[in-house]
Amino acid sequence: MIHPDVIRRAAEIQLKFQQAKPFRHVAIDNFLLTDNCESLLRDFPVFDEKHATNELGLTGRKAVVEHVSNISPFYRAFYQYINSETFLDAVSKLTGIQDLIADKTLFGGGTHNNLSGQGLDVHIDFNIDERNMLHRRINLLIYLNKEWEEAWGGAIELHSDPRNAALDETASFLPLFNRAVIFETNEYSWHGFQRISLPPDKQHLSRKSFSIYLYTKDRPAEEVLAPHTTFYLPQPLPANLRVGHTLTEQDMLELHIRTQGRDGLLGMYQKLLVEKEQRLRDFMKLNQGEISSYQGVISSRSWRLVMGLHRLKYRLRHLF
Repeated sequence: MIHPDVIRRAAEIQLKFQQAKPFRHVAIDNFLLTDNCESLLRDFPVFDEKHATNELGLTGRKAVVEHVSNISPFYRAFYQYINSETFLDAVSKLTGIQDLIADKTLFGGGTHNNLSGQGLDVHIDFNIDERNMLHRRINLLIYLNKEWEEAWGGAIELHSDPRNAALDETASFLPLFNRAVIFETNEYSWHGFQRISLPPDKQHLSRKSFSIYLYTKDRPAEEVLAPHTTFYLPQPLPANLRVGHTLTEQDMLELHIRTQGRDGLLGMYQKLLVEKEQRLRDFMKLNQGEISSYQGVISSRSWRLVMGLHRLKYRLRHLF
């Protein structure tokens, strides 16, 4: 279903991917055959609040449908294609990352429908699918918006160092119809998009995309870390807030939104920390007689050994 011209230019596209800054990525226009992309848009599900629960457990303005095979016959065929060796081999040729593995559950992926008012805080993704202990390596996003302007927000932004505005290198892409943005996921692949603000006569539109996340069994040794969740950065203060500036009603609304988002993130991470601590305590209670198992969880020396073996396996595998 990928356009043949894209496959023909695979070597050229891979070179762009490998050389891109702030981290490896590439944007490809006319990624799918036109009829296929038209079908994705034609059958795209309407916004449904039952699919719009966010990380804080609240109903938001972003709806995600993971079980795409239930949407339509075309989506069922598309789902089968993105899980095929043909598709995985094509993405490997476009990126240079070999032995890619599809996630048949499309966890966190599938159709993403963002209404006006929705944004995505800059973040790095979770690094390991702990269900299968696979390393997350590639995000492939296909955009489905025939009408979109830069002033509306919603452009995906890639960052090198979002904590340091003076040194931060960025790249951004509008979410235009049949544009694919492919980027690696690691500990510095920061990305997100500014809050969508559609004009009054465009409120019927939404930011539509299809997200695909791909994995590998191993990854470069220097990138191996303990499993972690997605890390979000709170939005900084608006740039126009300077000494002597008189706050407007719009300024106050913006400050409210940003501080509310920051407080929500703090609450989410507190909840995750408590839950992880409880799981550790439950494990310890179940295995209190098995000292070796207990030490395997809490001993940093044991963790270093596991990571050392993992790195050795990776080097041996790529030696020849």
